[in-house]
Amino acid sequence: MNTRRDFLQKMGASVLMLQLGSLSAFANAPDEVEQPYEGRVLNVAIMGLGGYGTRVAEAMKACTKAKLVGVISGTPSKIKEWQTKYNIQEKNCYHYDNFDEVKNNPDIDAIYVVTPNALHHNQVIRVAKAGKHAICEKPMALNAKEAQEMVDACKKANVKLLVGYRMHFEPRTLEVIRMRNAGEFGKIMFFQGQCGFKIGDPRQWRLNKALAGGGSMMDIGIYAINGARYMVGEEPVWVTAQETKTDPIKFKEGVDETIQFQLGFPSGAVASCLSSYNINYLDRFFMSGDKGFAEMQPSTGYGPIKGRTHKGELTQPITTHQTVQMDEFAAIIFEDKEPIVPVNGEEGLKDLKIIDAIYEAVKTGKKIKLMA
Repeated sequence: MNTRRDFLQKMGASVLMLQLGSLSAFANAPDEVEQPYEGRVLNVAIMGLGGYGTRVAEAMKACTKAKLVGVISGTPSKIKEWQTKYNIQEKNCYHYDNFDEVKNNPDIDAIYVVTPNALHHNQVIRVAKAGKHAICEKPMALNAKEAQEMVDACKKANVKLLVGYRMHFEPRTLEVIRMRNAGEFGKIMFFQGQCGFKIGDPRQWRLNKALAGGGSMMDIGIYAINGARYMVGEEPVWVTAQETKTDPIKFKEGVDETIQFQLGFPSGAVASCLSSYNINYLDRFFMSGDKGFAEMQPSTGYGPIKGRTHKGELTQPITTHQTVQMDEFAAIIFEDKEPIVPVNGEEGLKDLKIIDAIYEAVKTGKKIKLMA
């Protein structure tokens, strides 16, 4: 099955081992004294054993603070395969109907929900009720209402809700954010985010509105929304949007093919973004200030991220995004570490409020004001 993640996997697979090697080499550089990690390890179960779940599992082999110990799937054959491949004990294996029983399993600390978008809401709430920390792939829900209910459920259960914003830990992305915070770009005037590729199999769940909640916007458009927010460093106050659909057979009612959208920020900065399931080679961020610029291309793929600013090429270490993300999640859960860019449920909720407004703008043709 061809999916966005399959597409990006092809882009990134050839460098996956290089990334792991680079991360190891960086950690063991001559001027670095590596100290073995002696803190608590986050024991994780992955729910949804598809392509991205597999990528996370492979990346976790290199984690020092997080470990894959359990699986949840509706496919018994996948459970058996993962048990063998990742040395997972039978008692840590569940299916979708009985995973509430994880509440009685002290060997699992957190569950990473990597299932179709429409399932996130119910599954995360069940995870919370089971007393486990919830990690949810993005978008965290179908809409802001669902997202708020997930945030509330996790707070009520006194568990953390984290969202798979891997770019929030990517070194070159963080360098651009550092430069912006230091005033090196001056006053930010403009951001452009382009996210697109030609999607494959028309039968896949990402082209099913009931499971995906939309089309390209719910899948890759969220990268441009989130990127605009963390690169500009502000929350948008209005949005306008336009949809283009050239293939109504493949992209049925409610499944967007291409959406262009614009965001306005309190400082006066504006963003012009595009999300498409029918245009290849779009993975680029560009930001302009009155003293400099930053360009990233690829900007959100699995790696390596490449970029430059008015001061030259970005040369920060290449990392495996999911490895760093899972170790950082462990620190957030056990050490209350505050990441530079948030990855909590409230962050996911903000993106979904904007997505809701984008769909409203497409439908009405109006400029939609965004509420805080």
